[in-house]
Amino acid sequence: MFDGYDSCSEDTSSSSSSDESEEEVAPLPSSLPIIKNNGQVYTYPDGKSGMATCEMCGMVGVRDAFYSKTKRFCSVSCSRSYSSNSKKASILARLQVTGKPPTKKAKVLQKQPLVAKLAAYAQYQATLQSQAKTKSAVSLEGFSWGNYINSNSFIAAPVTCFKHAPMGTCWGDISENVRVEVPNTDCSLPTKVFWIAGIVKLAGYNALLRYEGFESDSSLDFWCNICGSDIHPVGWCAASGKPLVPPRTIQHKYTNWKAFLVKRLTGAKTLPPDFSQKVSESMQYPFKPSMRVEVVDKTHLCRTRVAIVESVIGGRLRLVYEESEDKSDDFWCHMYSPLIHHIGWSRSIGHRFKRSDITKKQDGHFDTPPHLFAKVKEVDQSGEWYKEGMKLEAIDPLNLSAICVATIRKVLADGFLMIGIDGSEAADGSDWFCYHATSPSIFPVGFCEINMIELTPPRGYTKLPFKWFDYLRETGSIAAPVKLFNKDVPNHGFRVGMKLEAVDLMEPRLVCVATVTRIIHRLLRIHFDGWEEEYDQWVDCESPDLYPVGWCQLTGYQLQPPAPQTSRESQSGSSKQKKKAKSQQYKGHKKMTPLQLKEELLDGEEYSFLQGASDQESNGSASYYIKQEP
Repeated sequence: MFDGYDSCSEDTSSSSSSDESEEEVAPLPSSLPIIKNNGQVYTYPDGKSGMATCEMCGMVGVRDAFYSKTKRFCSVSCSRSYSSNSKKASILARLQVTGKPPTKKAKVLQKQPLVAKLAAYAQYQATLQSQAKTKSAVSLEGFSWGNYINSNSFIAAPVTCFKHAPMGTCWGDISENVRVEVPNTDCSLPTKVFWIAGIVKLAGYNALLRYEGFESDSSLDFWCNICGSDIHPVGWCAASGKPLVPPRTIQHKYTNWKAFLVKRLTGAKTLPPDFSQKVSESMQYPFKPSMRVEVVDKTHLCRTRVAIVESVIGGRLRLVYEESEDKSDDFWCHMYSPLIHHIGWSRSIGHRFKRSDITKKQDGHFDTPPHLFAKVKEVDQSGEWYKEGMKLEAIDPLNLSAICVATIRKVLADGFLMIGIDGSEAADGSDWFCYHATSPSIFPVGFCEINMIELTPPRGYTKLPFKWFDYLRETGSIAAPVKLFNKDVPNHGFRVGMKLEAVDLMEPRLVCVATVTRIIHRLLRIHFDGWEEEYDQWVDCESPDLYPVGWCQLTGYQLQPPAPQTSRESQSGSSKQKKKAKSQQYKGHKKMTPLQLKEELLDGEEYSFLQGASDQESNGSASYYIKQEP
């Protein structure tokens, strides 16, 4: 690779510029060593029990049944309402401070009993976007993933865990010790020059790099996004006519840079030559602005509405409901989200649909091709299948930290089911929600007990601790057959403690710094750093709402940093602005301790419950239940 060593000459300036150069390369000082190769020039470097009174509504009740650790409010709703009316409150969750209070309209919407927390932020987002951003408790510029990872010795989930993210399926063998060519920042030259660096540590898309020649000296180590435009495979400078210049700090260290680099790079790995092309291709998204889709109605989960794709960022869609004239009534989700469908989907399966007042498709709007949407697994409904009234356990879409006792309310076509949360349903069924039969968010009766997960019993149910056998007998119900549930567990690669960037599904525009805190087969418990555990979310390992560290930087999406100490201290008081509020019907809802269920007779069939995978065993065999053969 290197066949000649010389001092800097006239060739230096002429050969270090090419048609592919982005800027003119100034002549290099003659004091720098260079290596000539095939006419090109390369330069190398230098609570207590009792009664309590709600501070918001004045309701008196048992302290233990009140919300949060402080027991100041009877429900999440009152906590949020109090926060909304507090002068100290910030109106943007995750520290998006605007300096102005919510509008009256926003406050009214917050109190509506059936407002879906899945998109609560969207009810006043337009107001927030129109307000000028002022001081923030923690500015985004003050947060650095690199410093956060280094100072706490955190480990980030690898890019290969996120198949829907850029490079998720073609990350290859990028790992520690891979060499790349990067800009040399330890240089006083008037033009951009490069040098070779090795990956010391990987954190998602981000890599901690160390310039070649620094050995164990970490003084100039730096973090960068490996998919960035300034990161290249070794040999890129040769092909582009770019100079390689040693960092000043170590320029005196070697007299024969050619021999040093030949020794260091022999047998070393680098990025694939088409890496940047793959990055670019993986960031091309088929969804385009002006496309029409059917999406869940955020105010009535039981139905869908037509919405228009307003913008696409990193595969995430900002959808504006078709009837929103000022484009303020919107909803955020990923293009692979199970909440969006092609036009006509609702009619085809028998799902409720809100017809638009707009009788004619607006100019420029067009229906999204059906093949662009995420495919669901085909199921056979001709044999034993789900029936209305069957009981199961399900993640509550209005409170994603809870897995609740639930009931199948309606069986739709193509394997879709309408689910209701026992004890908390609206009389008109407007808060039923649609899950596919293969959804990883619904579970057989007893799932929580055998996996030591807290099960939320029906609101108002007094026979505690809750026992499924007794409840089924009392309600005259049967459990949905275990064999109908999805028990596939992919080799996802997540481990407890891994860091990532995750969508706050209670405010789906926000992508936040998060941690995996529990793993049950394919189910992940996601904790938002700096916030209380009550804001955690249960999410599937293949959810399109999870992203590698550095995804926001790569795509240009705004990352919400961890809450600072001052905000953490006031979370249970006036500054709780995270829209986690359930409807008023959840007032006084008390969380239960884990069930003490033992082997019971369910639906006339006997099962032996096996202990689920531990938090450290992320890729279990999915043996939720083993049926006893006769």
